[in-house]
Amino acid sequence: MRCPFCGHGDTQVSETRESDEGDVVRRRRRCQSCDKRFTTYERAEIALPMVVKKDGTRADLDVGKLRASMSLALRKRPVSIEQIDAALERIQEKLLTSGVREIPSTKLGEHVMRELKRIDKVAYVRFASVYRSFEDVDEFRQLIRDI
Repeated sequence: MRCPFCGHGDTQVSETRESDEGDVVRRRRRCQSCDKRFTTYERAEIALPMVVKKDGTRADLDVGKLRASMSLALRKRPVSIEQIDAALERIQEKLLTSGVREIPSTKLGEHVMRELKRIDKVAYVRFASVYRSFEDVDEFRQLIRDI
């Protein structure tokens, strides 16, 4: 680790501590050259996959957008913020464990629909009606029959 004060490449770790949650390691360091002390933090870098849109463009997965679209479908429904957060966590966990670097937006939409179906059927129908762009009433009726 380079010293942020003098740029020297030789520093010594004098103390190491883990956070209470165990997800961050804090290290106190001392520069061997200028003898100044500084703190570094280590945490795992977790990269969610890129979203490939229908037009072929790629964008970072925006959890805020997922939350907004789910919240819109769940508007005026008896679903708590904790349930929405848990659903978003499950989606992110599936994406992380899948190991894919890119995910088509259609597949991401399927994940959202699966979670909405799990927590609120009405919200699922609302989301699916917009997401799937039904051409006629029969397709919509079939979706309702399926649930």
